[in-house]
Amino acid sequence: MNTLLSIEKRNAVLLRMAELLEQERSAIIAINKKDLEAYKGDDISMFDRLKVHDAKVDEMIKSVTHLASQDDPVGVVRFSFKHHNGMQVYNKTASFGTVLIIYESRPDVTVEAAGIAFKSGNKILLKGGKESLNSNLKIVALWHQALKENGTSTDWVEYLEFNRTETQAFLEKPTQNVDLIVPRGGERLIAFVKQHATCPVIVSGRGNNFVYVHKAADVNIALDVIINGKSKISACNAVDKVLIDKGMPNKNEFVNTLISKLKASKIEVLGDNTISKENGVEALQSNNIWYEEFLDYKILIGEISSTQAAITKINKYSGGHSSSIITTNEAEAKLFMENVDTAAVYHNASTRFTDGGQLGLGGELAISTDKLHQRGPIGLQHLVTNKWYVHGNGQIR
Repeated sequence: MNTLLSIEKRNAVLLRMAELLEQERSAIIAINKKDLEAYKGDDISMFDRLKVHDAKVDEMIKSVTHLASQDDPVGVVRFSFKHHNGMQVYNKTASFGTVLIIYESRPDVTVEAAGIAFKSGNKILLKGGKESLNSNLKIVALWHQALKENGTSTDWVEYLEFNRTETQAFLEKPTQNVDLIVPRGGERLIAFVKQHATCPVIVSGRGNNFVYVHKAADVNIALDVIINGKSKISACNAVDKVLIDKGMPNKNEFVNTLISKLKASKIEVLGDNTISKENGVEALQSNNIWYEEFLDYKILIGEISSTQAAITKINKYSGGHSSSIITTNEAEAKLFMENVDTAAVYHNASTRFTDGGQLGLGGELAISTDKLHQRGPIGLQHLVTNKWYVHGNGQIR
């Protein structure tokens, strides 16, 4: 296990990384072009996540700079207690040790996730997808340069150039100590990691997010929130399902406006039996589609009888990620928010805000749909475990 680096040292490495990203900006973008040209798949969301342009580099720089400005998440006293025998007891946050991050296609994860894990005092093992290998190796070389220039071992950030078989073997019998695994990617990747891992896994699960338009909704807010929910189809916080209260006044007029706005944005609209009959859109083929995360220019609209029915439906079909209610009725909003079982619940706002940076964490390692050990965006302050510190002067029990 690497000895914990001082907070000054960790921050200095992060700030140097920010400078190197700026300095090597055009080289990173040029190397990423090779990865884009070599990508032969037809997954548009994968391609979108693979691409590095100026704005992505800006985000990478912002993320490490912001991390350097944040308080040390390690050694924070969570609880203290003075025993009657005179012992002083503290419970403090502690780093995990070694964190393995397995991810697909996103070179920005090589900066942001590694930065969060490093700032939390952890050694990082990065296992990126083959589609982003050139981009990732370039970024890891910058991490190594930042570490070396600060007189620190490059062991703190290690890239695992493994194929699927080697990755499976490593998960089942790690050749070095691993304390926590964070998979970031699609359902297949997450299932693969959960099946083979022999240490704790934080699951960054699927989206399949719902917006419920209550009968007392402000229709302009509803339209804005739904359209915004489809503004980035590759995001896990995108909206896939819309439930419309059948008691909504001028319901058909609202649905027609919504459908025409979605179609203007080139989004394919499906409807349940009622919506498809009344509004002339394609009907769903099977109820199983309610479980599906689309990651595509596609949305499903259904009618629902009440807030309680909406809660039941969301709890059955959603990925446990994000859901939103659009209403001017505070009591209905409260009922919905307290009873919908998703990591983030919204009232009159877009699910696209489920993101560490947007929710005040400065960045995120992943968005957990598990309930242990942290739910929703996992920021710097969540990537720690804890430890008991007990000070005595000879006490025995």
